[in-house]
Amino acid sequence: MKQEFSSVIAALQGKRILVIGDMVADIYLDGRISRISREAPVLVLEQVGEKIVAGGAANVVNNIATLGGTVYAAGLVGADKGAKGLRDILEQNGAHTEGMLTDPSRPTISKTRIIAGGRATVSQQIVRIDKESREPMSPVLEAEMERYLKKVLPEIDGVVISDYGAGTVTEGLQQALIAYCRQHDLPSIVDSRYAIRRFRHIGYVKQNDAELAAAVGRSLHGAEEIIAAGRELLQDLEADGVLVTRGELGMILIEKDGAVHDIPVSDKSEVFDVSGAGDTCVATVILALAAGVQPARAAELSNIASGIAVRKLGTSTVSSQELLQALQR
Repeated sequence: MKQEFSSVIAALQGKRILVIGDMVADIYLDGRISRISREAPVLVLEQVGEKIVAGGAANVVNNIATLGGTVYAAGLVGADKGAKGLRDILEQNGAHTEGMLTDPSRPTISKTRIIAGGRATVSQQIVRIDKESREPMSPVLEAEMERYLKKVLPEIDGVVISDYGAGTVTEGLQQALIAYCRQHDLPSIVDSRYAIRRFRHIGYVKQNDAELAAAVGRSLHGAEEIIAAGRELLQDLEADGVLVTRGELGMILIEKDGAVHDIPVSDKSEVFDVSGAGDTCVATVILALAAGVQPARAAELSNIASGIAVRKLGTSTVSSQELLQALQR
């Protein structure tokens, strides 16, 4: 098995993947506790650091890049510091960012976390400030995005739609992408937090167990109920497969031919942070499918990659070298 996966990892290198979706700048502001404010009973923090990390669809892009894929990012950003930070991060890893279109009328989607600590205290997050536009994509930008997709799709080996509910993936773009993938037999996967039932005829669906429960409108208790719900969603969407992530319980893949694969966690060592693990999962699955790997093997590989991601703090990436090392262990 290890030798098989090692050869698969080699096959992932250079696969060309398009990621379209909601690009998010995760901003971390670190502050040292200075004093209590005279204006109100709140802490005064002296800022000592600021870091921008790729989140949302941008984290999928980043993971594909660090795993060795050639990745094309498509989404909307503002004309601000968050957009520059995202482009810098992704381009440093070799991602193509021409499809990250600038809309000066909206901010880049951002989640700013204020971290407070002192010389003798443990740092902790005290508040998060979210910023995004609720306005739909303008017809002008949607047409520009359509032109970009038509340009790059003939070179693409696989497509990811990463939908965090911010409206980047319009109905028209969604339908055109899915139709293109079906027509040209391209693997595709969608990760949609709130509106998974939009994506009829997509190739593969990734949901965590809570998202799947919301999609079918009922609580899910145990593997049997998750499998039943996954089959229901699979049939309704006429997809090829549904991959359900279950945290410390691993993953379940339900395929359209009726096959069910219950994949336990690959490593039960301490979990530090689950942020972004789903993005790592999606990135690994699409690369493997683009390389011709069978879906069950692709899910197993993504399970290993996700196991690496959850042992890192914050949204993080996994490299092909780390995957090889995990397999060797």
